[in-house]
Amino acid sequence: MTQAALPREMFDFPAWVPAAARHYVIHTELGLSIRALAREAGCHASTVMRQIRRFETRRDDPLVDDALRHLAELQAVDGAPRPGERAKAEDDLTVLGKLNAPGAVLAIARGLDRAVIAYDGRDETETVDRAVAERLALNDWIAPLPAADMTARLVRYRITQGGRQRYREQLAEAENRAGGFAEAAVEFTYYSGKGGPRGTVRVPTAESPLAGLSRRRDKDGNPFLEPDLVRVGERLREDFELAQLDEASAGIAAILAAEGEAADLPAGCTAARQRLRAALDDLGPELADVALRCCCFMEGMERTERRKGWSARSGKIVLRIALQQLSRHYAESYGAYGPMIG
Repeated sequence: MTQAALPREMFDFPAWVPAAARHYVIHTELGLSIRALAREAGCHASTVMRQIRRFETRRDDPLVDDALRHLAELQAVDGAPRPGERAKAEDDLTVLGKLNAPGAVLAIARGLDRAVIAYDGRDETETVDRAVAERLALNDWIAPLPAADMTARLVRYRITQGGRQRYREQLAEAENRAGGFAEAAVEFTYYSGKGGPRGTVRVPTAESPLAGLSRRRDKDGNPFLEPDLVRVGERLREDFELAQLDEASAGIAAILAAEGEAADLPAGCTAARQRLRAALDDLGPELADVALRCCCFMEGMERTERRKGWSARSGKIVLRIALQQLSRHYAESYGAYGPMIG
């Protein structure tokens, strides 16, 4: 069967399904050749072959086998529910968090719709939807115990290292959302000064991400961001707003270019641009980029971490370092109280 003979719907899998599992189902169940799959995926045929062979060896795992079988049965049925599709990211976070506890084991019997999580030394148990368990197994976030009998009616699973990493990433995303670093757009109101459009500045009506992060506590119970650091970040944003810059045109390179200011800019705007330029120049490219995006653009920390390829929750540490350096810059340049703005 050629690639052209297959409906495009057959390539439309739920977002949670790994690429290797998609290739396996399309090749073994729907009949597309490895070379055609490689062309579709934009990779070498040997890569697809290794993926297919690996999943073939994993079919001894009953959860993986059932997930692949369900995907194959329902893939071409338009609008049909797919295994784990009702399982949201919150379900992953909840179950992985429970399995991350010492001695936690997930046990599931063939033919049952619910799995059970049990803990060493504890009498309590918790149930998990089988669709969620299939999703975790297919992504290699849980795996059978090393000595597990795959032919037994009851199979036990533990969280894998990949599952622990996934749990940390999801936990960081949830903490960022709770701390004000969500990816949702920040609302702004606008007002104009006497100068018409030139006097227009943006005023954020949503809470500053810094304010949300300041409520977070470290392991000793101290604020993650001291009030002085929050004020420093807000001071940077005030200069950004007074400088009448916007996210579309205010990259680090443009600000540091130090080109001649427009003749019709108000004096306060020019002074704010000079203060902003001096602060970012003192921070250096990396710290300046984080401070500008978080404090001025209100960019979510998750997006910043992904864009820079950082590990989860590392962005807030870099931001705190940037604010500490910014605090020293303001103290050394302007003294304890600094210049009047405007």
